[in-house]
Parts: sequence; structure tokens; C-alpha cells
Amino acid sequence: MNPALTLIQYHLPYLALGLASLLLWWPRLRKASLALLAVAGIAAALHGQLDARAAIALALLALAGWLIAPARKRPWRIAGHVLFVLVALALGFHAMPGFHNLLAIAPTRITPDAIEFDMYLNLDKPLVGFWLVLVWAGVQRERPWADWFKAALPACLGVSIVCLGVAFALGQIAWAPKWPTWGWLWAVNNLLLVTLAEEALFRGYLQEGLMRRWRERRWGDAAAIAVAALAFGLVHFAGGWLSASLAVLAGIGYGLAYRRGGLQAAMLTHFGLNLLHFTAFTYPVLA
Repeated sequence: MNPALTLIQYHLPYLALGLASLLLWWPRLRKASLALLAVAGIAAALHGQLDARAAIALALLALAGWLIAPARKRPWRIAGHVLFVLVALALGFHAMPGFHNLLAIAPTRITPDAIEFDMYLNLDKPLVGFWLVLVWAGVQRERPWADWFKAALPACLGVSIVCLGVAFALGQIAWAPKWPTWGWLWAVNNLLLVTLAEEALFRGYLQEGLMRRWRERRWGDAAAIAVAALAFGLVHFAGGWLSASLAVLAGIGYGLAYRRGGLQAAMLTHFGLNLLHFTAFTYPVLA
């Protein structure tokens, strides 16, 4: 078989997954997004990137979706949300069986003074974002596309100055302009898959849910942003207290962008900070 064709077929699950994520940004195209998600799953199974055990995660997500339906009684809906959170965390930490994610970038030092970096194209973690947008109506507040950028640009500027400034001042990163040959792959993956899963979960699900619960309280929105940011920091604690603290600060900015411009604004803010870090400074951090 033609090597180029083999390469395309091997990457087809991720091409379909990325396009499916992009179509989520426009509500009228979400049925097409669901179809592409199915294509990604079938292609991944045919190429051994999914095995039968992945059906466990899919079945649990389907069960969670059934349990949270408005027609269910409150205890069942609570059980559905608890189930979803547990499955989402397991998928996010790659603890669910059956997923064989592709190592797209082998361990490498992007600059000589940086720690090693590698990157997988994940099939498991993005499912969290797809489930939230396609199944849980709470994340589907829509805003005009112009609002995405009006909210994202100032939020991105703010979090970049604060987070990168603190990291630079504390000697975690240094000025290091660069663009590796595989930078486009990193950027597409970060924008369409990484930020989808993380922002849909922490802003579209947790923050949005708390904003609705506390909507009658004057402090409700601020508290919801803070709680989601703290949770975001907690899942970054494996990188140390500084990484977790910076994630909290960034999460506040993402939360403000979400409040003003919706999920897409939060994703753009998140991606903007990551892109500036990646292209202009040590990535991930100094060795």
C-alpha cells in the first residue's frame, strides 16, 4: 500500500476527531460533528487504537446521559452527575481501559535548557468535551462569534501577563522564541481537543452549574468562577504547587472569558495563553 495513504488512514481517527470538535462551535453542525465522532471511533477500532474495553467508558457515559435527563427524579439525576464526573476524571487521567493513544511527538527538548516534552493524540480525554456539548444542555449557551473574541482577547492578555510574568520572575521559564516543524500539530491538538475537554468540564460544566445554582446570590458568579478555577488548579497539582497556583490564576481568566463569551471564548483564551507560552518562552519549563 502507498505509504502516504497508510499514514492518512492511521491518522484518520484524529483527523475526524479534530474536525468533529471544530464543528461543535456551530450548533447547526453538531449532527455532523456526531457523525464524524462515530467515524473517528470506527477508524480507531479498525487500526487498533481502541479495543473492546473502550465500550465500558462509552456505556458509562451513555448511562450518565440517561440518568441526568430532566424526566428523571432528582436522586437519579444526582447519581448521573456523580457517574459522569468519575468517568470524566478517569478519561482525563487516561485511567479508563481500551484506549491506545498515539504518541505523536516523542520525548524531546524543544530548547536545550527545557525539560523533555512529549505529546499524545488522545482519544479518551476529548470524549468529556463531546459528552458535555452534545448531551448536557447546560454547556450549550450560545453567543455570537464576535463575542468570543471580545471576551477572549482581554482575558488572554490578562492571564498571559500574570501567569507568564510570575513564571518568568520565579525562574520557571525564560525568553525562547521558536516554532518547531511540528508546531502546527501541537497547535491544532491544543485548540481543538485539549481545550475542548478542559474548558467544557471546568467552565461549561462546573462553573456554569454553580452560576445557575447561585444565580440569585450577588456573589454567585464570582464564587462559581473561583471554585472552578480552584478545581482546575487541583488537577494540575502533579506539576507542583507553582503549577497548580498558576493554573488557578489562569482558570480565573478562563472563567471570566466564559462568563462574557461562552465556551468558545474560554477555549480561545486558554489556547492563546498556551500558544504564547509555547512560541515565546521555555516550554514546558526550565530544566
